[in-house]
Formats: sequence, C-alpha cells, structure tokens
Amino acid sequence: MSVKIIIRDAVKAYGDNIIIGDLNLDIREGEFFTLLGPSGCGKTTLLRMIAGFNSIEGGDFFFNDTRINDMDPVKRNIGMVFQNYAIFPNMTVEKNVAFGLKNRKLPPEEIKQKTDQFLKLMKIEEYRDRMPERLSGGQQQRVALARALAITPDVLLMDEPLSNLDAKLRVEMRTVIKEIQNSVGITTVYVTHDQEEAMAVSDRIAVMNAGEIQQIGTPKILYQRPANLFVATFIGHTNVIKAKLEVKDKKAELVLAGGFRVEMENILAAEKKDRDVIASIRPEEFIVLPKEAEGVKAFVDDAVFLGLNTHYFVHFEDGEKAEIVQESQIDNIIAKGTEIKLGIKKEKINVFDDQGNHNLLKGVLNDLDVYKKEAK
Repeated sequence: MSVKIIIRDAVKAYGDNIIIGDLNLDIREGEFFTLLGPSGCGKTTLLRMIAGFNSIEGGDFFFNDTRINDMDPVKRNIGMVFQNYAIFPNMTVEKNVAFGLKNRKLPPEEIKQKTDQFLKLMKIEEYRDRMPERLSGGQQQRVALARALAITPDVLLMDEPLSNLDAKLRVEMRTVIKEIQNSVGITTVYVTHDQEEAMAVSDRIAVMNAGEIQQIGTPKILYQRPANLFVATFIGHTNVIKAKLEVKDKKAELVLAGGFRVEMENILAAEKKDRDVIASIRPEEFIVLPKEAEGVKAFVDDAVFLGLNTHYFVHFEDGEKAEIVQESQIDNIIAKGTEIKLGIKKEKINVFDDQGNHNLLKGVLNDLDVYKKEAK
C-alpha cells in the first residue's frame, strides 16, 4: 500500500544551527517525488527525517493520518536505497533480496515467491547465485532496489542512488527506476543534485536551497516558468542577462544590449513599472536572424559542433556573454569573429526583479504557494 506523506512546519537543527526551518510539503500517494538541490541544501537531511534516521526538532510528519515523528524506523515500513548500494557482500544476490522478508518471518514459500518476483522484475534472475563482488555497479543497484521493494514498503526512499555509476549507466538505470516505480505504483521520494536526472524520472520536483524549498512543480513547469533566478539557473542551462523594463502607455518593453526592445505582453500588472531587471534566456530561445534584420547585435567567440545542435558562444556590444544553441546545418557553421543578429522567442524567456527573487511574468505556478496561503 502506498501512502501520502504530509510534512508541516518541519525543523531540523544541530544546536543553534538550523538546517531546515518551517518546511511544508505534501507528497501524493503513488507519486515519484524528487528533492533536488546543491550539496548541503538539506535534501538528504529531510529524507532521513522521513526515514526516522534523523531526529525532528519541530513540526509534524505523517504517513496518511498516522503521525510518525516518534515511530521507530523499522515500523515505518519504508524501503531505502542508498548511494553506496549497501548490499551484503557475504550474501548471494538471492539472499540479499530475501533478507528483509526473512527478517519479517514470512513463510518460506512466500519468501521464495516474492524473491523470485523481484529478481525477475529487476532482470537479475540469472545472477541469483552470484556474489556482489562479481556484479557491475548497475547490477548491484538493481539488487539494492529489488531488496527494498520486496518487502512491499509503503514508501520508497532513494538517496543519490545513481551517483556512483558512469554516465551511460546512469541514463540506463534512471529509465529502469522510473519503469519499476510506474509498474509498482509506490510513493517514492528521490534525492539528487543532478537536474537532468530529476527531470527524467520525476512526477514533481521540489527545488531546495539553504534548507528552504524554492519551488515545487512538474519538470515542465520548473523549466519553463521558474519562480526565481535560483530555480532558473539550477534547472537546465540559461543565460542571465541584465536588462531594463520600460513601460509606456501600459505596454512593457524589455530593453537589451544596444537598445534592442522586446515587447512583453505577459508581465504582471503589478510589476509594470520602469526598473532594472534580470532576463533569463535559455540558449535555445535565441534565433539567428538574417544580417539585415532588426535584432540584438552579437559577435561569435566560439562554435562547438555536437551533432544535432551547434553551440555558439557570443558576446554583445556591452561585453556580456551568452551561449546560444542552433540546429546544426549540413554545410555551414558560423565562423569565429562573425557579427550576427539575434532574435528572441519572447514567449519563452523569463524576467525577474533585479535581485532575482521572483518572476515578473504571468503563469508562474508553484505548489509551495498552497502552504503560504494556509499560513495566512
């Protein structure tokens, strides 16, 4: 059975040092939910609070209607997959998967049935008699996942489970993890600092920084309409460009290098005023225009051909630098030193206040706002 996880006003502190303060979060039943952020932001700390491995200095944690703050970790019915796999080196693959089932003193026939089920599900049947030392990193991770799922937990917790694998294997295993989670339908909380990994596996993501959640939403929402500059720069790659917002006759224009103006129809009414702003323009949101067209003047510093796309590194008249991505052409890569004109897909760019604290555009969705409204 999967559960809904409810966290209200969570506090984690070591003495006077507050790591997490007044954090609120709802994780839906059966959801693949990721805690994403840089090292030291509190994501693993929060995961360990859910697991019962860390003390809770304030707030309430619930699995459905059951408060778990003081519940023994063993009684929380969680499956845990660690960064270092933590499978037993002195046991075969089969015995590793069966370990939790034997601890629960299930009948031998049920242990055999469930062990076989998850060996098959994780595609490691042929390795059942093999010792861990004879397995690859990906195979060991499959064993760890099978062992965690075999006990039929209410919640699956995964702490940087792919960080020790090479790049190709990480891509393969994140596909496996998502497929398994979909088939089993278990509530999963996943911790990673890898934004591409988070976007590939998650139903929703909470972006964390310095113990606080910055934004909660689907990968698409976080990428297209980040709530602040931190989220914009952490999810994917973006160009951060200083600009000005000028308003005349209730029309807002974004003024970029060289005085190039872009009319912005989607600025919030309350934010329409002359001001310094920060524009977040992702590399694919620039368009290379014909030389005679009106656009932002830029100069190509370098070009990197990567097959489907070519990445150009440019600078503007004011000296600011940017990266742009264009679909590769068969017979033409723009040479270094070339002066080009750039247009912008204005419906896709984001505009923040001059501190980067909040997005000035309409349509920014943040599930975190639900808790802020409740607090009022």
